[in-house]
Amino acid sequence: MSARRTGLPRDTRLLLGTRAARSVGQGALIVAFALYLDALGWGAPAIGALFTAGLLFDAVLVIASGPLSDRFGRKRFLLCYECVQVVAALLALSTAATPLLVLAALFGGFGRGANGSSGPFAPVELAWLSQPLAASARGSVYSLNMALGFGGMGLGALLAATPTLFSTWLPGALSFRPLFGLVLIGALTCLLLISLARDRPPIFSTDSAQSVQDDHDDNRRENSLLLRLMGINALNGVAIGLVGPLMAYWFALRFGQGPEDIGPVMALAYGVTAVSSIGAGRLVRRTGVVRAVVWMRSLGLVMLLLLPFMPSFWMAAVLHIARSALNRGSAGARQALTVSLVRPHRRGTAASTGSAAIQLPRAAGPLFAGLFFGAGYLATPFYIAAGFFAAYIYCYQRTFKAYDPNRNFPA
Repeated sequence: MSARRTGLPRDTRLLLGTRAARSVGQGALIVAFALYLDALGWGAPAIGALFTAGLLFDAVLVIASGPLSDRFGRKRFLLCYECVQVVAALLALSTAATPLLVLAALFGGFGRGANGSSGPFAPVELAWLSQPLAASARGSVYSLNMALGFGGMGLGALLAATPTLFSTWLPGALSFRPLFGLVLIGALTCLLLISLARDRPPIFSTDSAQSVQDDHDDNRRENSLLLRLMGINALNGVAIGLVGPLMAYWFALRFGQGPEDIGPVMALAYGVTAVSSIGAGRLVRRTGVVRAVVWMRSLGLVMLLLLPFMPSFWMAAVLHIARSALNRGSAGARQALTVSLVRPHRRGTAASTGSAAIQLPRAAGPLFAGLFFGAGYLATPFYIAAGFFAAYIYCYQRTFKAYDPNRNFPA
Protein backbone atom coordinates (compact mmCIF):
# COMPACT_ATOMS: atom_id res chain seq x y z
CA MET A 1 0.00 0.00 0.00
CA SER A 2 1.12 3.59 -0.57
CA ALA A 3 2.04 5.91 2.28
CA ARG A 4 -0.91 8.14 1.26
CA ARG A 5 -3.38 5.30 1.80
CA THR A 6 -1.90 3.95 5.04
CA GLY A 7 -0.44 7.11 6.56
CA LEU A 8 2.71 5.13 7.37
CA PRO A 9 6.25 5.69 6.08
CA ARG A 10 7.59 3.24 3.49
CA ASP A 11 10.18 1.69 5.80
CA THR A 12 7.59 1.24 8.54
CA ARG A 13 5.38 -0.67 6.09
CA LEU A 14 8.26 -2.91 5.02
CA LEU A 15 9.08 -3.77 8.63
CA LEU A 16 5.43 -4.47 9.36
CA GLY A 17 5.49 -6.81 6.37
CA THR A 18 8.39 -8.78 7.82
CA ARG A 19 6.41 -9.26 11.02
CA ALA A 20 3.51 -10.75 9.10
CA ALA A 21 5.71 -13.00 6.93
CA ARG A 22 7.70 -14.37 9.85
CA SER A 23 4.72 -15.06 12.07
CA VAL A 24 3.06 -17.83 10.04
CA GLY A 25 5.85 -20.37 10.54
CA GLN A 26 6.23 -19.38 14.18
CA GLY A 27 2.50 -19.91 14.76
CA ALA A 28 2.61 -23.38 13.24
CA LEU A 29 5.54 -24.45 15.38
CA ILE A 30 4.27 -23.05 18.68
CA VAL A 31 1.46 -25.58 18.31
CA ALA A 32 3.30 -28.41 16.62
CA PHE A 33 6.93 -28.41 17.72
CA ALA A 34 6.44 -29.83 21.22
CA LEU A 35 4.00 -32.36 19.77
CA TYR A 36 6.58 -33.24 17.10
CA LEU A 37 9.18 -33.88 19.79
CA ASP A 38 6.65 -35.98 21.69
CA ALA A 39 6.01 -38.03 18.54
CA LEU A 40 9.77 -38.54 18.25
CA GLY A 41 9.76 -40.05 21.75
CA TRP A 42 10.94 -37.10 23.83
CA GLY A 43 9.60 -36.89 27.42
CA ALA A 44 8.13 -33.80 29.07
CA PRO A 45 11.30 -32.88 31.08
CA ALA A 46 13.46 -33.18 27.94
CA ILE A 47 11.07 -31.01 25.92
CA GLY A 48 11.02 -28.41 28.68
CA ALA A 49 14.81 -28.46 28.93
CA LEU A 50 15.19 -27.81 25.19
CA PHE A 51 12.84 -24.83 25.39
CA THR A 52 14.76 -23.51 28.39
CA ALA A 53 18.09 -23.86 26.60
CA GLY A 54 16.67 -22.03 23.59
CA LEU A 55 15.32 -19.18 25.67
CA LEU A 56 18.65 -18.80 27.48
CA PHE A 57 20.41 -18.72 24.11
CA ASP A 58 18.01 -16.00 22.93
CA ALA A 59 18.52 -14.02 26.13
CA VAL A 60 22.28 -13.84 25.62
CA LEU A 61 21.82 -12.48 22.10
CA VAL A 62 19.10 -10.06 23.24
CA ILE A 63 21.47 -8.49 25.77
CA ALA A 64 24.08 -7.82 23.10
CA SER A 65 21.98 -7.04 20.03
CA GLY A 66 20.24 -3.83 21.13
CA PRO A 67 23.31 -1.85 22.26
CA LEU A 68 25.33 -3.06 19.27
CA SER A 69 22.59 -1.98 16.88
CA ASP A 70 22.61 1.51 18.45
CA ARG A 71 26.23 1.71 17.40
CA PHE A 72 26.34 -0.15 14.09
CA GLY A 73 22.79 0.19 12.73
CA ARG A 74 19.88 -2.22 12.58
CA LYS A 75 19.72 -3.70 9.09
CA ARG A 76 22.72 -6.04 9.11
CA PHE A 77 21.53 -7.77 12.29
CA LEU A 78 18.13 -8.62 10.83
CA LEU A 79 19.59 -9.81 7.53
CA CYS A 80 21.90 -12.13 9.47
CA TYR A 81 18.98 -13.43 11.53
CA GLU A 82 16.94 -14.35 8.45
CA CYS A 83 19.90 -16.15 6.87
CA VAL A 84 20.21 -18.26 10.01
CA GLN A 85 16.48 -18.99 9.84
CA VAL A 86 16.87 -20.31 6.29
CA VAL A 87 19.63 -22.71 7.37
CA ALA A 88 17.71 -23.87 10.47
CA ALA A 89 14.55 -24.53 8.47
CA LEU A 90 16.44 -26.52 5.82
CA LEU A 91 18.10 -28.57 8.55
CA ALA A 92 14.79 -29.38 10.27
CA LEU A 93 13.18 -30.26 6.95
CA SER A 94 15.91 -32.75 6.13
CA THR A 95 16.53 -34.65 9.39
CA ALA A 96 15.19 -35.57 12.84
CA ALA A 97 18.61 -36.63 14.17
CA THR A 98 18.71 -35.34 17.75
CA PRO A 99 21.97 -33.31 17.63
CA LEU A 100 21.03 -31.57 14.38
CA LEU A 101 17.43 -30.99 15.44
CA VAL A 102 18.61 -29.46 18.72
CA LEU A 103 20.91 -27.09 16.82
CA ALA A 104 18.12 -26.13 14.44
CA ALA A 105 15.74 -25.52 17.35
CA LEU A 106 18.24 -23.40 19.27
CA PHE A 107 19.15 -21.18 16.32
CA GLY A 108 15.72 -21.22 14.66
CA GLY A 109 13.69 -20.51 17.78
CA PHE A 110 11.29 -23.33 16.96
CA GLY A 111 8.21 -23.42 19.18
CA ARG A 112 9.26 -20.51 21.37
CA GLY A 113 6.52 -18.21 20.13
CA ALA A 114 8.11 -14.87 19.19
CA ASN A 115 4.78 -13.53 17.84
CA GLY A 116 6.33 -12.68 14.49
CA SER A 117 9.36 -10.85 15.88
CA SER A 118 12.97 -11.56 14.99
CA GLY A 119 13.54 -13.53 18.20
CA PRO A 120 16.74 -12.39 19.94
CA PHE A 121 16.98 -9.47 17.52
CA ALA A 122 13.51 -8.17 18.36
CA PRO A 123 15.00 -5.14 20.20
CA VAL A 124 16.83 -4.21 16.99
CA GLU A 125 13.58 -4.42 15.04
CA LEU A 126 11.64 -2.36 17.59
CA ALA A 127 14.29 0.36 17.61
CA TRP A 128 14.28 0.48 13.79
CA LEU A 129 10.48 0.65 13.70
CA SER A 130 10.49 3.69 16.00
CA GLN A 131 12.80 5.81 13.78
CA PRO A 132 10.22 7.75 11.74
CA LEU A 133 7.43 7.76 14.36
CA ALA A 134 6.38 10.49 16.78
CA ALA A 135 6.04 9.40 20.41
CA SER A 136 2.25 9.76 20.33
CA ALA A 137 2.02 7.48 17.26
CA ARG A 138 4.10 4.62 18.64
CA GLY A 139 1.36 3.05 20.74
CA SER A 140 -0.97 2.54 17.78
CA VAL A 141 1.78 1.50 15.31
CA TYR A 142 3.37 -0.93 17.74
CA SER A 143 -0.07 -2.35 18.47
CA LEU A 144 -0.62 -2.77 14.71
CA ASN A 145 2.77 -4.48 14.51
CA MET A 146 1.71 -6.94 17.19
CA ALA A 147 -1.69 -7.43 15.54
CA LEU A 148 -0.01 -8.46 12.28
CA GLY A 149 2.18 -10.88 14.19
CA PHE A 150 -0.73 -12.39 16.06
CA GLY A 151 -2.79 -12.65 12.88
CA GLY A 152 0.00 -14.54 11.13
CA MET A 153 0.51 -16.72 14.21
CA GLY A 154 -3.16 -17.58 14.07
CA LEU A 155 -2.92 -18.63 10.43
CA GLY A 156 0.15 -20.70 11.25
CA ALA A 157 -1.53 -22.32 14.23
CA LEU A 158 -4.43 -23.30 11.95
CA LEU A 159 -1.96 -24.86 9.50
CA ALA A 160 -0.48 -26.81 12.41
CA ALA A 161 -3.50 -29.08 12.18
CA THR A 162 -2.35 -30.34 8.78
CA PRO A 163 -0.12 -33.22 10.01
CA THR A 164 -3.28 -35.32 10.17
CA LEU A 165 -3.69 -34.70 6.42
CA PHE A 166 -0.08 -35.63 5.68
CA SER A 167 -0.18 -38.79 7.79
CA THR A 168 -1.35 -40.93 4.85
CA TRP A 169 1.92 -40.28 3.00
CA LEU A 170 4.16 -39.34 5.95
CA PRO A 171 3.57 -41.68 8.88
CA GLY A 172 4.18 -40.78 12.52
CA ALA A 173 6.49 -37.86 13.32
CA LEU A 174 7.26 -37.35 9.61
CA SER A 175 3.82 -35.78 9.16
CA PHE A 176 5.02 -32.72 11.13
CA ARG A 177 8.07 -32.15 8.93
CA PRO A 178 6.44 -30.05 6.14
CA LEU A 179 5.57 -27.33 8.67
CA PHE A 180 9.21 -26.25 8.72
CA GLY A 181 8.69 -25.20 5.11
CA LEU A 182 6.58 -22.31 6.42
CA VAL A 183 9.60 -21.04 8.34
CA LEU A 184 11.73 -21.26 5.20
CA ILE A 185 9.23 -19.33 3.06
CA GLY A 186 8.84 -16.67 5.75
CA ALA A 187 12.59 -16.19 6.12
CA LEU A 188 13.12 -15.80 2.37
CA THR A 189 10.31 -13.23 2.21
CA CYS A 190 11.79 -11.30 5.12
CA LEU A 191 15.22 -11.23 3.46
CA LEU A 192 13.64 -9.46 0.48
CA LEU A 193 11.66 -6.94 2.54
CA ILE A 194 14.54 -6.08 4.86
CA SER A 195 16.91 -5.59 1.93
CA LEU A 196 14.49 -2.97 0.55
CA ALA A 197 14.14 -1.04 3.84
CA ARG A 198 16.42 1.88 4.69
CA ASP A 199 18.11 2.11 8.07
CA ARG A 200 18.60 5.71 9.20
CA PRO A 201 19.76 5.57 12.83
CA PRO A 202 19.84 8.90 14.68
CA ILE A 203 23.22 10.60 14.93
CA PHE A 204 24.16 11.74 18.41
CA SER A 205 27.14 13.88 19.32
CA THR A 206 28.28 16.06 22.22
CA ASP A 207 29.96 19.26 21.06
CA SER A 208 30.55 21.11 24.31
CA ALA A 209 31.33 20.57 27.97
CA GLN A 210 27.75 21.51 28.85
CA SER A 211 26.28 18.99 26.40
CA VAL A 212 28.61 16.31 27.78
CA GLN A 213 27.31 17.03 31.27
CA ASP A 214 23.71 17.03 30.02
CA ASP A 215 24.31 13.71 28.31
CA HIS A 216 25.76 12.28 31.51
CA ASP A 217 22.74 13.43 33.51
CA ASP A 218 20.32 12.06 30.93
CA ASN A 219 22.14 8.72 30.91
CA ARG A 220 21.86 8.46 34.69
CA ARG A 221 18.13 9.22 34.59
CA GLU A 222 17.50 6.76 31.75
CA ASN A 223 19.63 4.04 33.33
CA SER A 224 17.64 4.33 36.54
CA LEU A 225 14.42 3.83 34.59
CA LEU A 226 15.88 0.89 32.68
CA LEU A 227 16.96 -0.81 35.91
CA ARG A 228 13.42 -0.52 37.24
CA LEU A 229 12.08 -1.81 33.92
CA MET A 230 14.38 -4.84 34.21
CA GLY A 231 13.12 -5.75 37.66
CA ILE A 232 9.47 -5.40 36.70
CA ASN A 233 9.82 -7.26 33.40
CA ALA A 234 11.60 -10.10 35.20
CA LEU A 235 8.38 -10.77 37.12
CA ASN A 236 6.51 -10.92 33.82
CA GLY A 237 9.15 -13.20 32.31
CA VAL A 238 8.92 -15.84 35.05
CA ALA A 239 5.15 -16.03 34.65
CA ILE A 240 5.25 -16.18 30.83
CA GLY A 241 7.82 -18.98 30.90
CA LEU A 242 5.65 -21.10 33.16
CA VAL A 243 2.45 -20.94 31.09
CA GLY A 244 3.42 -19.83 27.56
CA PRO A 245 5.74 -22.13 25.60
CA LEU A 246 4.13 -25.42 26.71
CA MET A 247 0.49 -24.34 26.49
CA ALA A 248 -0.29 -26.61 23.53
CA TYR A 249 1.43 -29.47 25.34
CA TRP A 250 -0.69 -28.77 28.45
CA PHE A 251 -3.86 -29.14 26.37
CA ALA A 252 -2.57 -32.47 25.06
CA LEU A 253 -1.73 -33.77 28.56
CA ARG A 254 -4.80 -32.39 30.33
CA PHE A 255 -7.47 -33.37 27.79
CA GLY A 256 -5.75 -35.87 25.48
CA GLN A 257 -6.30 -33.71 22.38
CA GLY A 258 -4.12 -33.77 19.23
CA PRO A 259 -2.97 -31.04 16.84
CA GLU A 260 -6.19 -31.28 14.82
CA ASP A 261 -8.05 -29.84 17.85
CA ILE A 262 -5.32 -27.77 19.52
CA GLY A 263 -4.25 -26.05 16.28
CA PRO A 264 -7.60 -24.35 15.57
CA VAL A 265 -7.89 -23.26 19.22
CA MET A 266 -4.46 -21.65 19.15
CA ALA A 267 -5.27 -20.13 15.76
CA LEU A 268 -8.44 -18.55 17.10
CA ALA A 269 -6.54 -17.32 20.17
CA TYR A 270 -4.03 -15.51 17.98
CA GLY A 271 -6.74 -14.17 15.68
CA VAL A 272 -8.70 -12.72 18.59
CA THR A 273 -5.46 -11.36 20.05
CA ALA A 274 -4.74 -9.57 16.78
CA VAL A 275 -8.10 -7.81 17.05
CA SER A 276 -7.38 -7.10 20.72
CA SER A 277 -4.05 -5.50 19.79
CA ILE A 278 -5.83 -3.08 17.46
CA GLY A 279 -8.31 -2.36 20.24
CA ALA A 280 -5.44 -1.81 22.67
CA GLY A 281 -4.01 0.84 20.34
CA ARG A 282 -7.32 2.70 20.46
CA LEU A 283 -7.59 2.23 24.21
CA VAL A 284 -4.11 3.72 24.61
CA ARG A 285 -5.23 6.88 22.81
CA ARG A 286 -8.17 7.19 25.20
CA THR A 287 -6.65 6.21 28.55
CA GLY A 288 -2.87 6.13 28.09
CA VAL A 289 -0.47 3.20 27.90
CA VAL A 290 -0.24 2.36 31.60
CA ARG A 291 -3.97 2.30 32.30
CA ALA A 292 -4.62 0.20 29.20
CA VAL A 293 -1.94 -2.33 30.20
CA VAL A 294 -3.13 -2.57 33.81
CA TRP A 295 -6.79 -3.06 32.91
CA MET A 296 -6.11 -5.71 30.27
CA ARG A 297 -3.55 -7.65 32.29
CA SER A 298 -5.71 -7.65 35.41
CA LEU A 299 -8.61 -9.26 33.57
CA GLY A 300 -6.19 -11.77 32.05
CA LEU A 301 -4.92 -12.64 35.53
CA VAL A 302 -8.42 -13.57 36.70
CA MET A 303 -8.85 -15.87 33.71
CA LEU A 304 -5.48 -17.53 34.33
CA LEU A 305 -6.58 -18.46 37.85
CA LEU A 306 -9.79 -20.00 36.49
CA LEU A 307 -8.18 -21.93 33.63
CA PRO A 308 -7.02 -25.07 35.55
CA PHE A 309 -10.55 -25.55 36.93
CA MET A 310 -12.18 -25.92 33.52
CA PRO A 311 -13.68 -29.43 33.25
CA SER A 312 -13.65 -29.76 29.46
CA PHE A 313 -11.29 -29.02 26.60
CA TRP A 314 -13.64 -26.55 24.93
CA MET A 315 -14.34 -24.59 28.11
CA ALA A 316 -10.61 -24.33 28.75
CA ALA A 317 -10.07 -23.35 25.13
CA VAL A 318 -12.56 -20.47 25.31
CA LEU A 319 -10.94 -19.16 28.48
CA HIS A 320 -7.47 -19.47 26.97
CA ILE A 321 -8.57 -17.50 23.92
CA ALA A 322 -9.98 -14.68 26.05
CA ARG A 323 -6.93 -14.63 28.33
CA SER A 324 -4.56 -14.55 25.36
CA ALA A 325 -6.39 -11.59 23.85
CA LEU A 326 -6.13 -9.58 27.06
CA ASN A 327 -2.61 -10.58 28.09
CA ARG A 328 -0.84 -10.48 24.75
CA GLY A 329 -2.98 -7.72 23.29
CA SER A 330 -1.21 -5.16 25.47
CA ALA A 331 2.27 -6.06 24.15
CA GLY A 332 2.46 -3.28 21.56
CA ALA A 333 1.52 -0.66 24.15
CA ARG A 334 4.21 -1.95 26.51
CA GLN A 335 6.82 -1.83 23.76
CA ALA A 336 5.84 1.76 22.94
CA LEU A 337 6.43 2.77 26.55
CA THR A 338 9.81 1.01 26.64
CA VAL A 339 11.30 2.87 23.66
CA SER A 340 9.85 6.16 24.96
CA LEU A 341 11.85 5.95 28.20
CA VAL A 342 15.09 6.96 26.46
CA ARG A 343 16.42 9.25 23.72
CA PRO A 344 16.36 8.04 20.10
CA HIS A 345 20.00 6.93 19.95
CA ARG A 346 19.49 4.58 22.93
CA ARG A 347 16.26 2.87 21.87
CA GLY A 348 18.03 -0.34 20.88
CA THR A 349 19.52 -0.48 24.37
CA ALA A 350 16.12 0.16 25.96
CA ALA A 351 14.37 -2.50 23.89
CA SER A 352 17.21 -4.93 24.57
CA THR A 353 17.04 -4.28 28.31
CA GLY A 354 13.29 -4.79 28.42
CA SER A 355 13.44 -7.98 26.35
CA ALA A 356 16.41 -9.50 28.20
CA ALA A 357 14.70 -8.92 31.54
CA ILE A 358 11.80 -11.03 30.27
CA GLN A 359 13.85 -13.63 28.42
CA LEU A 360 16.28 -14.63 31.16
CA PRO A 361 13.70 -15.55 33.84
CA ARG A 362 11.31 -16.78 31.15
CA ALA A 363 13.93 -19.33 30.15
CA ALA A 364 13.58 -21.20 33.44
CA GLY A 365 9.82 -21.55 33.07
CA PRO A 366 9.55 -24.38 30.54
CA LEU A 367 12.01 -26.55 32.47
CA PHE A 368 10.05 -26.24 35.71
CA ALA A 369 6.70 -26.52 33.93
CA GLY A 370 7.94 -29.69 32.22
CA LEU A 371 9.00 -31.13 35.57
CA PHE A 372 5.62 -30.31 37.10
CA PHE A 373 3.81 -31.80 34.09
CA GLY A 374 5.96 -34.92 34.21
CA ALA A 375 5.08 -35.38 37.90
CA GLY A 376 1.36 -34.96 37.19
CA TYR A 377 0.97 -31.46 38.67
CA LEU A 378 -0.72 -29.85 35.70
CA ALA A 379 -2.25 -26.87 37.57
CA THR A 380 0.73 -25.82 39.73
CA PRO A 381 2.55 -23.73 37.07
CA PHE A 382 -0.61 -21.67 36.56
CA TYR A 383 -0.88 -20.77 40.25
CA ILE A 384 2.79 -19.80 40.52
CA ALA A 385 2.56 -17.74 37.34
CA ALA A 386 -0.52 -15.90 38.66
CA GLY A 387 1.44 -14.65 41.67
CA PHE A 388 4.20 -13.25 39.47
CA PHE A 389 1.69 -11.66 37.09
CA ALA A 390 -0.04 -9.92 40.02
CA ALA A 391 3.26 -8.51 41.28
CA TYR A 392 4.11 -7.33 37.75
CA ILE A 393 0.81 -5.46 37.30
CA TYR A 394 1.15 -3.66 40.64
CA CYS A 395 4.78 -2.61 40.08
CA TYR A 396 4.18 -1.57 36.46
CA GLN A 397 1.39 0.81 37.45
CA ARG A 398 3.30 2.30 40.38
CA THR A 399 6.52 2.83 38.45
CA PHE A 400 5.54 3.98 34.97
CA LYS A 401 2.34 6.00 35.29
CA ALA A 402 4.44 9.20 35.35
CA TYR A 403 6.32 8.21 32.16
CA ASP A 404 3.35 7.39 29.95
CA PRO A 405 4.12 8.58 26.37
CA ASN A 406 0.37 9.33 26.00
CA ARG A 407 0.18 11.46 29.13
CA ASN A 408 -2.06 14.07 27.51
CA PHE A 409 -5.20 11.95 27.52
CA PRO A 410 -8.59 12.86 29.00
CA ALA A 411 -8.83 12.23 32.73
